[in-house]
Amino acid sequence: MTNVTDPAAMGGPSRPTDRHGRRRALIILGAVIAVLAVVLTGGALAYAKQFEGKALPGTTVLGQDVGGKTPEEIAALVAEQGESVTVTVTAGDQEQEVSLADLGVSVDAESTGKAAVETEDSFGEIISSTWSGEHPVDPVVTIDEAAVADFATGLVPEDKTQPVDAEVTFDEDAQDWKAVPGTAGQGVDPQVMVDSVKKQAPALEDFSVEQPIEDIAPTITTADAEETVGSLSSLLEQPMSIEGADGTTHDVSPERRSSWLSVAPDDSGKALAVSVDEDAVREWVSTQAEQDSVEVKDGIEQVDEDGKVVKVVAEKQDGLKITNSDKVAEELIAALTGSSPLEAAFETKKVEAEVEEVDSPSEDKDGKDGKDDKGKDEESKDDEDSEQAPDPTGEKWIDVDLSNKTVTAYVGDTPVWGPRSMVDGKEGNETPTGSYEIYLRHDQQDMTNAAYYPEGHPKYYLTEDVPWVQYFHHGYGFHGAPWRSSFGYSGSHGCINLPVSDAKWLYDWASMGTRVEVHT
Repeated sequence: MTNVTDPAAMGGPSRPTDRHGRRRALIILGAVIAVLAVVLTGGALAYAKQFEGKALPGTTVLGQDVGGKTPEEIAALVAEQGESVTVTVTAGDQEQEVSLADLGVSVDAESTGKAAVETEDSFGEIISSTWSGEHPVDPVVTIDEAAVADFATGLVPEDKTQPVDAEVTFDEDAQDWKAVPGTAGQGVDPQVMVDSVKKQAPALEDFSVEQPIEDIAPTITTADAEETVGSLSSLLEQPMSIEGADGTTHDVSPERRSSWLSVAPDDSGKALAVSVDEDAVREWVSTQAEQDSVEVKDGIEQVDEDGKVVKVVAEKQDGLKITNSDKVAEELIAALTGSSPLEAAFETKKVEAEVEEVDSPSEDKDGKDGKDDKGKDEESKDDEDSEQAPDPTGEKWIDVDLSNKTVTAYVGDTPVWGPRSMVDGKEGNETPTGSYEIYLRHDQQDMTNAAYYPEGHPKYYLTEDVPWVQYFHHGYGFHGAPWRSSFGYSGSHGCINLPVSDAKWLYDWASMGTRVEVHT
C-alpha cells in the first residue's frame, strides 16, 4: 500500500499559490506608494511655483514668518526694525540712548531681503520647505569696530584727565636726550563696548551697554621712555668716524648724530621708535666726500712754432675721486640704527690730468688802442681769421697774461679772439693769479669800495653804470672802461679793464663757469 504525505499538513514549504499572492500584494503596495509620491511631489512643485520670487513657506526673519513676501517687503521690514532699535549706554553716572547707526552698526536690509528669497531650486529644498521646514534667515549686519571704539572713547567727560604718553626729547641747551614722564588719566577700555555691541546688535532688538570709566595708565610709560634714552646714550657713546682720502678723520660727533635722530611712537602707537634722517646723513657724507675729492685740472702750456714750451699758463693738477660715498652713507645709517661702532673709510680713484698745448699768440703791436701797425682794427682782423679757420673744438677758456697785459679767448687750443690789450691792477691793488671760473655777470653795474672806505676818504670811489661786468674771483672781474683812452698797462683797482667793445664781445662769448687762467 502506497502512502502520500501532504506537505502543508506537515509544516513544509508554502504552496505555489501562497507565494504568488504575497508577490502580487507587494507590487500593488509599491504602485500605490509611487502614485502617492508623484501626486505629493507634483503638488509640492505646483505649490512652490506660487512662491517664485518670494520667500518660501516656513522662512523667518527676526522671528517673523515672511513666507510669500517679496525681497522688497522683507527689506522694508528689516530696515524698520533696525531703525527702531534703541541702545542704552551707561558710562559712569551718565546715561544716554543712541541708535545702531550712532555706534557704527549698519543693517543691509536689501541684502537680507534677497537672502530670504534665494533658493537653490533643488527638488529636496522645495520638498523640505513645502512639507516641513522652518527656514530662519539672519539679517545682514555690519559692525565697524573702530567706530564703536571711537564712540566709547568719546564717552569720557571733558573734565576727566586723559592719559598722556611719555616722550623722549632732545635738550638743545644741554645737548642730551631726556625722558618726559607720562601721566595717568581717566578713560575707558573700548573693547568692553565693542564686545557687547558685537554680541547684541545682530538681533536688532533694544539692548543696554555699560561702559566703565576707570583710571587708565599711559600707553607709553615713563619706564619705556627711560629705556629709550638709555639706548640712545649707548648709541652715542659708540665711536663713529670715517677715514678720509688724505689720511684725515671725519669724526661723527654725538652732537651731529643727535641732529639726525628723532624719537616718536611707532605705527602701533604702543612703543617708542628711533628713526634716522637718512637724507641728512647722505648729504653730510657727500659733503665730506666732496671736501676730500680733488678736481682734476688740465694744464695749459704755450708753445712756439717748433713745439717748444715758451710759457706755462696753468699747471696741471691730478684729480682724486671718492668712489664709495653711497656705501659709507649706508654703513653710517646702519650704525645709527644699531649699537656697533662705525669704522668706515673713503675709497679713492686717481684721475689723471692732461696738458693742453696752445700756440703762443702774437702780441699786440700797438698795445694801447687795439690797432695793428697798419692801422687796421684788430677786432675786424680777428673776425676775418675766424671765418677762414675751421671751427675750433674743446673747452672755452680765457687767458689773462699779466706780463703782456693781454686777454685772449680760446676754444680748446685755438685762440678765437685776441690777444687784446687791457689794464690790470696797479701796485697795491694787484690782480690775483690763479685758476678761476666766472661766477657772476651783470650787463651794467655801479661799482664802489664804500664797504672799505667811507665817502670822502682819499681811496673812496664810485663809478656808475660800468658795462659788461664778469666776476671770476671775489671782487675781481672783467668789465668795460669807457673812461680810459688807452690800454696795455697796470692801473686799475684789480679788475681787468677792457675797451667797451672788447668787454661786450667777451661778455657775449663767455658764460657762467667759463674758465679763467690769470698768470704772469
